[in-house]
Order: sequence, then C-alpha cells, then structure tokens
Amino acid sequence: MKEKAIILLSGGLDSTTCLALAASKNLECYTMSFDYGQKQKAELNMAKLNSEKYNAKRHFVVNLKSLGELGGSALTDANINIPEYRGDNEIPITYVPARNTVFLSYAFGFAEVVKARYIYIGASFVDYSGYPDCRPEFFEAYQNLINTSSKYVLEGNKLEIMTPLLYLSKAETIKLGIDLGVNYRNTVSCYDANSNGEACGKCDSCTLRKQGFKDANVEDPTNYR
Repeated sequence: MKEKAIILLSGGLDSTTCLALAASKNLECYTMSFDYGQKQKAELNMAKLNSEKYNAKRHFVVNLKSLGELGGSALTDANINIPEYRGDNEIPITYVPARNTVFLSYAFGFAEVVKARYIYIGASFVDYSGYPDCRPEFFEAYQNLINTSSKYVLEGNKLEIMTPLLYLSKAETIKLGIDLGVNYRNTVSCYDANSNGEACGKCDSCTLRKQGFKDANVEDPTNYR
C-alpha cells in the first residue's frame, strides 16, 4: 500500500514542484488548495490542472474567504494595492496574517482523516519574501504541535511536515521541477495576476520568479500581460 501525502497546492511554482516531487516518490497524493479571499483566483485553476496531471487521489478546495475578510494584507484587502518589488528586509504588506498556520491546520486535519504520512508545503527560506511563517523555526514549532496534539500520532503513527524547497534557491527549485517534468507555464505565482492568469511582472513574487529562471539559465515561460 502506498504511503499518503497531503500537498498544500496554491497553483504556483513552488507548490507545483512539491507536488511533482511527492508524486515522483510514488506517494498517494491528496492536494489541498484554499480560496482565502485572494484578489486573483487564476492560481486555483492551475492547482486543479496540476492535481489532474499528477493523478491526485483527491483535490480539495477549502473555502476560507473569511480569512481574507479580516483584511490587513494587500493580497486580500481591496483598499491596499499590490506593491512593486522593493527588495528590503521588512515584512511586506502582502503577508497574510496566520495564513500558513491556518493552511497547515487544515492539512493536519485532512492527514489524520486519510491517515497520511506526510504534509508537503513549498515554503522557501532562501528566496522567501520576508514572511515569518516561511522560516525553519515556524515549521519546527508546528511539527511539535502535531506531535503533541494528534490522536493519529499518539497512536504510534508518523506525520511529518515536509519542506523540501526550504533551503533551495528559486533557480534550484526550477531546475528540480524541470527534472521532474513540471510545465511552469501552467503555474501562476503573481500576486496581481488577471483572470487569464497573466502576470504583472513587477510584484515581489514575479521578480523572484523571473530572477530564478534567469539564474537557472532557463527560458521563462510565464504569461506576462
């Protein structure tokens, strides 16, 4: 019997690479995406597309629009514009309060239900955009939470958070994905993509993605408007 994995799948470059990696390990993959009130929804279409490509056992879209309604982030708040890339060390306005904490909680619950061995998340500490919930310390703390609060784990099973991209540069992630057969044209990373999935080319995510393809010496297949 195959071991099972929950893949947090946004539809972007990193999470799709994680899905391809998990599938390459012959894991039974369950993908989980979130409609959390983000302004652009094109990424959810790509998540569905890639779930089908990699034969996910189930693709589950969680309705979390109330998270976005809390406001406080340019990704969800209509009164805050998506900023262009600045390159400083401050936590950007695109940070969504508690997002990864909430996402992992749903994945944790889903993992207990289907008896999964792994939870994959495509966070990157090297190329991260200043988000505190993409740091190694955050994932270590959440792993401790799982180990102390999970009925499934306390019964003797293992449930591990997998962050295979955490210490990879964007270029290294892209090279890994290409080796795994990822079609990056079918991913959306832009914070301000339009309904057709065309990227702005100016936000933090677009800038890091463009630089990643350049550093990897790979043609950028992104659809820019």
